[in-house]
Amino acid sequence: MTQQAQTFIAEDSARLNYWLHLPATYTAEAGTRWPLILFLHGMGERGDDLELVKIHGIARVVESQPDFPFITVSPQCPITSVWMTDELGHLGALLDAVIAQYAVDTDRIYLTGLSMGGAGTWHLAARSPERFAAIVPVCGGGPLDDACKLETMPIWAFHGDADEVVPVSASETMIAAVQACGGTPRLTVYPGVNHDSWTQTYANPDLYTWFLQHRLTER
Repeated sequence: MTQQAQTFIAEDSARLNYWLHLPATYTAEAGTRWPLILFLHGMGERGDDLELVKIHGIARVVESQPDFPFITVSPQCPITSVWMTDELGHLGALLDAVIAQYAVDTDRIYLTGLSMGGAGTWHLAARSPERFAAIVPVCGGGPLDDACKLETMPIWAFHGDADEVVPVSASETMIAAVQACGGTPRLTVYPGVNHDSWTQTYANPDLYTWFLQHRLTER
């Protein structure tokens, strides 16, 4: 199926519009569970026009690949907010709602995002490390004080070394902080690439193979 526009309303009446993708072969038959990717967009896609979320990242990939083998959830951040603050609790509640309705494999829930969504990825993973089997923050910095909460988290970060919006040092320092706690995160730096380090990242099939190599119960 193509992506379907959905709306989630939290207990505090906050609203998150989001795109939901189910794989073409999706079934909810007993014993069948599907991996899920939660995708967080960047600053420029905030607002109330859900089409903006399809400009970059997972929501764009899924639009051209209806057979994409993951359930994907791509919410839109309100224009007055950012992922890293008020929305972290709402994102967790959104995940709960999707898990309750669809055949999600809770052992294979993955988190990724770009720019503001990359920062949101770091923050949400640090808030709820028990939820995610692996994370992929793209060109976003994280909460250094919470780095040790990610010690056992499989992490593959991406950044361009010529990024003039979010300097590559934002990823490097977060990666170093997790390493200092005993973690083994991975960082790919694209030479000569400015802020758009996401196009080639999400076009790389190795990324999705890497996701599926990780299960929450194996951490």
